[in-house]
Amino acid sequence: MKPDSDADNIVQIARSFVDARRAGRALPDYPGAMPTTLDEAYAVQDIAIEFAGSTVAGWKVGKIDPPVAGTNRLAGPIFADQIVSNDGSVVAMPVFADGFAAAEAEFLLRIGAMPDPAKTSYTIDEARDLIDAVHVGIEIASSPFPGINQNGPGVTISDFGNNNGLVVGDGIPNWRDVDLNEWQVRLCINDHEVGAATTATMLDGPFGAARFLFELMAARGIALTPGQWISTGAVTGVHAVSIGDRIEATFDGRMTIGCIIKAR
Repeated sequence: MKPDSDADNIVQIARSFVDARRAGRALPDYPGAMPTTLDEAYAVQDIAIEFAGSTVAGWKVGKIDPPVAGTNRLAGPIFADQIVSNDGSVVAMPVFADGFAAAEAEFLLRIGAMPDPAKTSYTIDEARDLIDAVHVGIEIASSPFPGINQNGPGVTISDFGNNNGLVVGDGIPNWRDVDLNEWQVRLCINDHEVGAATTATMLDGPFGAARFLFELMAARGIALTPGQWISTGAVTGVHAVSIGDRIEATFDGRMTIGCIIKAR
């Protein structure tokens, strides 16, 4: 059914994605008129977060390439029940088998102090000062809509930024004294290397992702709280995965984290 207004369309999209995620079913077609602006996409996301009714325990940050309206990153919520600690055992992470599914090796930043909700501009150093830990991790990107990453950033934003989970690995000791841009990151699927890179190729790096998020959340009127995670972007790229795949990410040749992909 065609929505009667832009507001109805936003609600319809949000409700459709939340219902599909709860049921674990695919959405072969986008459930409404696709957002034409980032503001419209975030309006969908805001309503979807409300419909989901789950605790937001983190935020994923991804790259927009090419930039839209001068913006080169996007964000989406990570819910508490989708965050798993990798304590040495191999964890199973769910994806939508008939939707979109990918794994991404990422540096994870933990917010240590609440950003000033009235502050709308940050330097890299100011953003870094609000972080109290850096961990290695894997973001699970998955959506009921198979075309989530093929129709522009507005569509990606509208379905929680295409996030469906986070695997939190070990913390990096003395991270304030480490140049993360020098760390080589490798991602393997079923023991086959599918990507290798450093964060030197990622805009202004992991702490730039934190800066972006702090500024965006201030603009959206969303409070960030200590303990929330920031998944800072795919270092080696976005790598498609299938049910049963074994994922392993290695950071600086010495810190490793893994998971197995299962159907939601």
